[in-house]
Amino acid sequence: MISYLEFEKPVAAMEARIAELRETAQTGELDISSELRRLEAKSAEMLASTYRALTPWQKTQVARHPSRPHFKDYVETAFEGFLPLGGDRLYGEDLAIVGGFAMLGNRRVMVIGHEKGNDTQSRIRHNFGMGKPEGYRKAVRLMELASRFGLPVVTLVDTSGAFPGVEAEERGQAEAIARSTEACLALGVPMVAAIVGEGGSGGAVALASAERVLMLEHAVYSVISPEGCASILWRTSEKAPEAAEAMKVTAQDLLGLGVIDRIVPEPMGGAHRNPAVAAASLGKAIGEELDGLAGKTPDALRLMRADRFLRIGA
Repeated sequence: MISYLEFEKPVAAMEARIAELRETAQTGELDISSELRRLEAKSAEMLASTYRALTPWQKTQVARHPSRPHFKDYVETAFEGFLPLGGDRLYGEDLAIVGGFAMLGNRRVMVIGHEKGNDTQSRIRHNFGMGKPEGYRKAVRLMELASRFGLPVVTLVDTSGAFPGVEAEERGQAEAIARSTEACLALGVPMVAAIVGEGGSGGAVALASAERVLMLEHAVYSVISPEGCASILWRTSEKAPEAAEAMKVTAQDLLGLGVIDRIVPEPMGGAHRNPAVAAASLGKAIGEELDGLAGKTPDALRLMRADRFLRIGA
């Protein structure tokens, strides 16, 4: 069952009406097939027009949708033979950041990403996708392992930010994020990052410092959440919609600014409406980017990364 966002209420009402008519049609007492087709076409157009005109704040809500696919969903659909690898060999395991070997088409890769969970229990277990130092140190270990075996690295970014708790700070959160960012930039193998939901602050950059950065159509990517920005600038989180507009958090804005390299289309109504299609689209785009990077020397790849980040804001 689809969970509707506030701005989708007209679509929700229309789809509820269609569902009622379908139930009536099953009784066979009335032939309402033509009316059903008319309402379905109207509903599809209403959904399309709504999503064509999303504001940055509405896109933020779509990126946070509780049914939006996460790392586990993309790996199960777009990749094959995922073999998870755990632990940072220093402190312990962090389930907010998951990684391991996988096949993308006929190519073996190291895939790493944030996992938010899909229900209350799993969200708590995965800490809502907010990585701790041991998660970022695990990511560094897996990137170095991939480099040793000559495997491309694919990262799927979806976090509101790194975990801000006292225990994370005590274990060196800032240093771990910096080391992960450094490991991305130093990789001698191709790296493609994809922002699939929220790309929040250094917790996202630590896994997204690649030579090719993709972004799903309705994902967001920013240095701070709109609510956090509004609380700082206006002393109230109620100004979050204005903050989202000013911060240029959408894929469309960031492509124009050169922060990302490619927008990956989502199914109409967002990835949560058809996760399988969203995953297939993402897998295809990542494969095409890896094809374009194949054969480049380690020095050429490092230079590509340095150039793309130094160009931002120039």
